[in-house]
Amino acid sequence: MFILLIPLGLLALTWLLIKLNRDYALASFTRKIKTIDGSPLEETASVVGGFWGSNFDLLSMNLEQMFYYSRVFAKTFKRGYIQYFLLNPVYNVIDAKDAELVLNDSRILTKGIFYTFLHPFLKTGLLTSTDKKWHTRRRLLTPAFHFNILTQFMETFKSESVKFIKTLNDILEKKDSNGVISLSELIPRVTLNNVCETALGVCLDDRLDGDEYRQRISEVEESLLERLKNPLMGFDGFYYNCAEGKKYLKSMEKLHAFSSGIIEKRRELLSKEMEQEDMNQNDVDETNPYRKRRYAMLDTLLRAEKDGLIDHAGICEEVDTFMFEGFDTTSMNLIFALMSLALYPDMQRKCYEEIQENIQGDLASLDTQQLNNLKYLDCFIKETQRVYPSVPGIVRECTSDIVFGGKLLFPKGTQINIHIYDIHMNPKYYDEPERFNPERFMAPQAEKRHPFAFIPFSAGQRNCIGQKFALMEMKTLLVYVIKNFELEPVTRPEDFRFHAGLLIRTKTDIQVKIRKRVAT
Repeated sequence: MFILLIPLGLLALTWLLIKLNRDYALASFTRKIKTIDGSPLEETASVVGGFWGSNFDLLSMNLEQMFYYSRVFAKTFKRGYIQYFLLNPVYNVIDAKDAELVLNDSRILTKGIFYTFLHPFLKTGLLTSTDKKWHTRRRLLTPAFHFNILTQFMETFKSESVKFIKTLNDILEKKDSNGVISLSELIPRVTLNNVCETALGVCLDDRLDGDEYRQRISEVEESLLERLKNPLMGFDGFYYNCAEGKKYLKSMEKLHAFSSGIIEKRRELLSKEMEQEDMNQNDVDETNPYRKRRYAMLDTLLRAEKDGLIDHAGICEEVDTFMFEGFDTTSMNLIFALMSLALYPDMQRKCYEEIQENIQGDLASLDTQQLNNLKYLDCFIKETQRVYPSVPGIVRECTSDIVFGGKLLFPKGTQINIHIYDIHMNPKYYDEPERFNPERFMAPQAEKRHPFAFIPFSAGQRNCIGQKFALMEMKTLLVYVIKNFELEPVTRPEDFRFHAGLLIRTKTDIQVKIRKRVAT
């Protein structure tokens, strides 16, 4: 009798598994993405198959292979595609229309699970927070990027640009100099100084640990990517007891110490400035409180602390967040912009002629209006950001079941991976997408393009709060470099391969050759 029950039991188990498989990716322990009308899923989206889903795809890959892993799917499927990882389905967006649906949907504001791996470092600041806390912090910080404040930052951007030009001249004056410079080494120093002095109100030149900060950021990023590769490392108990997790915690402690030092230094400076204001009220312009002294994003937070709107821990969250987001993203944009200027001398010449036409004399009087008049340089920067987006992808999470585009049902927990790199390289929106062509962004060609086909700063409610800051910083430094030097190519795109990261990365040292420009 018992022997007869065995095949019946197996039959029942098979029936149950078949039934469950309709709704669940069993090997990933997660619900499936389905169509609303019950039609075959493949008619609407492509599916990366296999019983084990994509759980072990990344395990044996290096960072370079991880980057191009997604590129293969984008070129193969040419539309949104679905993967299944442990506990979560993933919908991958490579089309501007899909990106618009996600980024404009108020139900999909929560950042993806990957961002929770950043919580020990950034806690829940503007990048990683959600719901009420995110809305509150966004409202609190938005005035810190008011036009009046950004205009004031021009003086710092110009000052740092002058220092950079001096550094380049010093390199050229060395007896053994061949004019070759490492952008990968020099540019991050400029952008970190800019962030610290403008947004945080502290000059970094007298701090010796700036280079270490940059190194620790790199270590944190590498540790997080190693965690992403291995499904087991998604569990905190496993990750923080292995070597990679311990390295992450060590790097994080150094980063926190660096930012805490900046906060305390600015707190002291602000206290002295406020005492001076009390002693001399006549210096305050009620219509523009930022006019008489340099203001910083950190000042907004420190004043909010006095009003009980944020505590010290919250200030640390936002300072760590802005430093993490603010210096390295701009660094990568500038590195690839300068490399591209060297690669395309005709475009470099156009940028130079535009600067000569719109900015008379030296650059001491350079202002935001003059920067705004540099339309071709605008297009050049945009094309750099299209081909080399500093952030190649962002992830959102569905916190409830969501009907997407009227066709798909995303179960709670679905991760939506918006591949900015692949959207920017989509031939549907850009002819010959791998060709560098700034004129793509001139009217009327740019006006006909889908607005979400170019999203280097994301878009929607959670777009980058510092994008105007970044663009002003980039344009200022580029104007100084183009005005003073001619750039010639050393590193070319065929010399390097990208590797996966929170930002677009390459292990290759990006170099150009400089020589003094003869004014024409």
